[in-house]
Amino acid sequence: MSDINLPVILFAAFLASGSPGPATLAIAGTSMGSGRRAGLALASGVTTGSFIWSVSAAFGLGAVMAANVWMFEIIRYIGAGYLAWLALKSARSAWAGSKLVAKAMAPTTPLRAYAKGLALHLTNPKAVLFFGALYAIGIPPGTSPDALITVILAIGFQSLIMFHLYALIFSSKPMTSAYTSAKRWFEGFFALAFGAIAFKVLTTRID
Repeated sequence: MSDINLPVILFAAFLASGSPGPATLAIAGTSMGSGRRAGLALASGVTTGSFIWSVSAAFGLGAVMAANVWMFEIIRYIGAGYLAWLALKSARSAWAGSKLVAKAMAPTTPLRAYAKGLALHLTNPKAVLFFGALYAIGIPPGTSPDALITVILAIGFQSLIMFHLYALIFSSKPMTSAYTSAKRWFEGFFALAFGAIAFKVLTTRID
């Protein structure tokens, strides 16, 4: 581990996980709208997706995708389509307003919430680019498997704590009360945010 600056790598991962994005938006919306159990399940799905991308990048998938841009493009369009669907769903909920408050607060199944989080992160181009750059720049060639596994586990554990902490915060009683009383505004914000991210994913050129 002498050639790997683990604190710097973890700090970069911390900034990436903490920055506003589709994962944090989905965790916040699900935790407030469907409760803590669903929020934690979705956070687990996001964490699993993050771990999958981390392992894939560590073992060379980033280099493969760099050499075959069409692979990244497929993920990019699938991800943009999924984000656009989430934006449409939030927009419909905001339009309905108070008519759907009871439905919105109905708990979803943990399995469905987990699948949503996993799909969201596996189709997130930001995650692909971040982990690809992290391992390409932060991990020197010839790093031992033991050191590589240590980095993967450290990043995964940190992501697990952060994403699940988001779920706990946004499923707190003050947050769910605020969501219930101002559901239309929250859903309108989620619709605009998901839509903006989908547009950015579609229009950003990757060189």
